[in-house]
Amino acid sequence: MGKRRQTPYRRILLKLSGETLQNREKGLGIDPEIVSGIAKRLKKVTASGVQVAVVVGGGNIFRGISGAQRGINRTTGDHMGMLATVINGLALQDAFEKEGLPTRVQTAIEMRQVAEPFILRRALRHLEKGRIVIFAGGTGNPYFSTDTAAALRASEIQADLLVKATKVDGIYTADPMKDPDATRYDSITYQEALVKSLKVMDAAAFSLCMENRIPIVVLNFFKPGSIEGVVAGRKIGTLVHD
Repeated sequence: MGKRRQTPYRRILLKLSGETLQNREKGLGIDPEIVSGIAKRLKKVTASGVQVAVVVGGGNIFRGISGAQRGINRTTGDHMGMLATVINGLALQDAFEKEGLPTRVQTAIEMRQVAEPFILRRALRHLEKGRIVIFAGGTGNPYFSTDTAAALRASEIQADLLVKATKVDGIYTADPMKDPDATRYDSITYQEALVKSLKVMDAAAFSLCMENRIPIVVLNFFKPGSIEGVVAGRKIGTLVHD
């Protein structure tokens, strides 16, 4: 018997950037305190009965496109970035399990000694048993971002919602850090996001979610109660929908 759901969502996918794990002030690529805080937040989410999958980026360790700008072959750089997401996935798994959350890491690049290979049926079984599934390794292919990986995995597991965790409380008309006149959208359609080239997720990710009708919520993950509120059905951040 699964937990009784106190949420309008059966299953969500949370997209975490690698930067959410780091502490620039302390010079830590992965800050154990921050990772522990993420685990505590997700413990509250799973307690509501919702199934949780996570896609994590690797930008706190290595970003393929940045490597390409410094002379590293793009395909090689992207594979390096995919390996960075596995490191982050293992860090999250460790923190989740310390909070008593059963967790599995599945990776698109096979490395059986540290993680399961991505197998959709196995992932679905884990979710149905109440385990958090961390999808690492991106899509397993160069030239695709982890945003696209998140949209792909959300489509494959038939998630009811994709939550894009950022340090900004939604999608704005312009960069709110640079433009004081920037205003936040409460909601926006996929088509508007694509036409206006809003840089919250790449076009491939938006298109996948649009095709499969998976709503996206963009929120400030570090604002207390943000993801818990969204899972409970409250309007937080910006909703991207059909």
